[in-house]
Amino acid sequence: MKQVQPKKKLGQHFLTDMSIAQRIADTVDVEPSLPVLEIGPGMGALTQFLIPKQRELKVVEIDRESIPYLHNAFPSLGQQIVEGDFLQMDLKELFGGRPFVLTGNYPYNISSQIFFKMLDYRDLIPCCTGMIQKEVAERLTSGPGTKAYGILSVLLQAWYDTEYLFTVSETVFNPPPKVKSAVIRFRRNQVTDLGCPEKLFKQVVKSTFNQRRKMLRVSLRPLLSQIDAQNGLSDEKKRHNSFLSRVELTKRPEQLSVADFVQLTNEIERECR
Repeated sequence: MKQVQPKKKLGQHFLTDMSIAQRIADTVDVEPSLPVLEIGPGMGALTQFLIPKQRELKVVEIDRESIPYLHNAFPSLGQQIVEGDFLQMDLKELFGGRPFVLTGNYPYNISSQIFFKMLDYRDLIPCCTGMIQKEVAERLTSGPGTKAYGILSVLLQAWYDTEYLFTVSETVFNPPPKVKSAVIRFRRNQVTDLGCPEKLFKQVVKSTFNQRRKMLRVSLRPLLSQIDAQNGLSDEKKRHNSFLSRVELTKRPEQLSVADFVQLTNEIERECR
């Protein structure tokens, strides 16, 4: 059978160590009763170990060269091989609106986008596992006070418990990436409501981390002005001076926990009423 050629534009790095593929496939076992969706199966390194688990399985592949390979290698999957762009899919349609486990050897160039989409469908995805760049894995699982802690760390950890499972060497891929990889697992926590306006929460997190070296009082002022404009209030520069002079706003965003960001969001909402 003709081998699929990895494509740089798709961020493909095919795993060649099958013992690692088995370990990654086994990470879905924490949710044994749910269907599984694999993103980017390529030549089926993970797929071959997911099929024997006797669970409903679908694989999503955008690479047209991989589609016939997968049909030939795994004829039992049949219509469960879905050709398309995961980022453009309505995930409610994949398993008839039922929850599922998300997994894969994720393309390096879109891994963050995959997790942002997962957050949009968090009620459908109680568990996500798989392999990504080590640097991204550290970012997603890091806590406050670390350099890796950032926007996606906060947004993800607001809804999921995150685990860094193990590191994978760059030597077990074709072609070898220039960085190490890591296997992660995210499981939905018990949060059903953040306790603050979610849209504003995202704005606060993004606004502060986009200027992560600056104190909160500096990075928040433009956001407060933006909210005032949306509310039809005049752009009065002194309007929020008292709020911004608070000592806790001398901190930088990486010092705040998810709970701190929730509290800050509520305080900003009250300030801008």
